[in-house]
Amino acid sequence: MLDATLSQAVQAYLKLEEMIVKATLAPGARVSEKMLSEMTGFGRTPIREALQRLAAEGTVRIVPRSGVIISEIDITEQLHLIEVRRELEKMLAGRAARLATLQEREEFAALAERFRKACETGDVEIFIPADHAFNDLVVAAAHNKYALFAMSPIQAQTRRFWFMYFSRFGDLCHVSKLHADMAEAIAASDEAAARQAAEVLVDYVEQYTRRTLEAICA
Repeated sequence: MLDATLSQAVQAYLKLEEMIVKATLAPGARVSEKMLSEMTGFGRTPIREALQRLAAEGTVRIVPRSGVIISEIDITEQLHLIEVRRELEKMLAGRAARLATLQEREEFAALAERFRKACETGDVEIFIPADHAFNDLVVAAAHNKYALFAMSPIQAQTRRFWFMYFSRFGDLCHVSKLHADMAEAIAASDEAAARQAAEVLVDYVEQYTRRTLEAICA
């Protein structure tokens, strides 16, 4: 469920990103602002702003006079993304653990509970928005605006790849626990534990990706 306190543009972005991750808007599909407005219930202006953000992340392509195209997933680039993500993730986790405010630490603790619940229930509908909120909170708590520009497109593409194949190769409970461990370390202001949890999480992402690519290539 979307947070009503967020701006219409942010809510529209979250809704469209979720639809793209779940392939409700499939890779290669051509859509329009009008179509997306009718599908989501948001006005054309917040839809347009959301599309600009998605385009900046590489999730969609805006083609003048032709509409919007949902970007294909380039599976061959996933390991390159992970290579960059690993170092950024550890740096951000450490900074977040060191610099997070009391309110942010409380939010991390609450997210850890949501991840534990996703594991217990096996409910991906709990995991996806929690994962998105967690990623945003880590960047915010790290207080480094350049990290946002670097991580946002990487996370967007890895999230799409993970969801596309997770029913065959993923382990929702395991990945939820790894997120919960990282969230709890940051909530506890334990910088070393947060960096280690980030390393373990990216290890899992890499293993999952390699396993998926091997199966696809086979």
